[in-house]
Amino acid sequence: MDISGLIENQRTYFQSGATRDKDFRISMLRKLQAAVKANEELINTAMKQDLNKCADEVYMTETGLVLDELKYHIRHAAGWMKERTVRTPLVQFPSRSFVSPEPFGVSLIMSPWNYPVLLCLDPLIGAISAGCTAVVKPSAYTPATSSALAHILGAIFPPEYIAVVEGGREQNAELLEQKFDYIFFTGSPSVGHLVMEKASRHLTPLTLELGGKSPVIVDETADIRIAARRIAFGKVLNAGQTCVEPDYLFVHEHVKADFVAEYKKALKEFFPDGDMSTMNVIVNDKHFNRVKALLESGTIVAGGRTDPSRRFIEPTLLDNVSLDSPIMQEEIFGPILPMITYTDIEMCIEYIVGQPRPLALYLFTSDAKQEKRVLSACSFGGGCINDTIIHIATSYMPFGGVGASGMGSYHGKKSFDAFTHYRSIVKKATWFDMPVRYRPYTSFKRRLLRLFLN
Repeated sequence: MDISGLIENQRTYFQSGATRDKDFRISMLRKLQAAVKANEELINTAMKQDLNKCADEVYMTETGLVLDELKYHIRHAAGWMKERTVRTPLVQFPSRSFVSPEPFGVSLIMSPWNYPVLLCLDPLIGAISAGCTAVVKPSAYTPATSSALAHILGAIFPPEYIAVVEGGREQNAELLEQKFDYIFFTGSPSVGHLVMEKASRHLTPLTLELGGKSPVIVDETADIRIAARRIAFGKVLNAGQTCVEPDYLFVHEHVKADFVAEYKKALKEFFPDGDMSTMNVIVNDKHFNRVKALLESGTIVAGGRTDPSRRFIEPTLLDNVSLDSPIMQEEIFGPILPMITYTDIEMCIEYIVGQPRPLALYLFTSDAKQEKRVLSACSFGGGCINDTIIHIATSYMPFGGVGASGMGSYHGKKSFDAFTHYRSIVKKATWFDMPVRYRPYTSFKRRLLRLFLN
């Protein structure tokens, strides 16, 4: 594929003004909505092949969320596109001030392998509703899903509007050498550094959705059955290959034994008769071997079995984990949960604030003072009180990281905002020209200025 030529064609198409029309944008969102519905079985088959992901989980975490986001944009995008009148300072009388949204232009969307449909199409929805063109680069680590996305998008959009570039590092590198008007990247912090460096050459604005080690705290007042079940859900989901997975657990010593018992119970309920054949697998051998090695970072108290033939790792709970162990030095991205016992919440807070700011934080408590203390002390992208993961599954709140876990946010209107530049415009009347700003400055003009600007 001639990537440079593709981008030039998109730039020509964007500059024609075709993508700015309100009806065009809404119709393209509807076209994508219909295509996702029509190709649900294709997506299910591809994700089964890549990650052993069952159809129910595909809908819950991928296609269903995409369809929900599409519905939200179809309903609200027309309103977001409108100019918004704002107040005008008296010193600028007579005039009208308004904010005018305009699309950035030709955008690049680089999506990861762990939720290859959701994390590709959700940003694309924002680009379409904002009026941009887009080059979409799905991950080579999930080839069947990437091929399905290329088929779906290629069948409904011309390449000068929306194009899919498949491939691996060579294609990623070539894309990042091009000049885009906006870049949206989801992936690891290490690659995020490279993307930002490349974007800086052209002063290209960007969104970085990264990751990090997201902590969980279970205090002595928590509902332990609920806590164990919801944390286990967060770890089993996609085999822990989730950017907001509960990465490690601080559990109060008074409830630790009960938590371990309830966690084991939850896993038995999730997998009747111990049949884990439908659970997701690790994406490739490299990551399987990396995650498997982390099992040696503590004492296995639940799970621990592995099957290299299908890259399967059983949901595992680790005890006796030290803060300097290998599993505490990197994002796990697997179904292993290391536990650290605590007695004083200040120890948890001190550790969390001493680390790079995480993408998520989860606190299980019924103590309002404890909740307030943790939220006021710890900086993180987003999170939950008494649950995990679900804060990302909404179009009504922005999702994004802070510091090392990301830059910018999206979902709902924030997705529209991400691909939009807001122009501030003053339209000045000509029937009167207030002389106060013009030279020569006099004591009378000075008094007027102080009156208007005080």
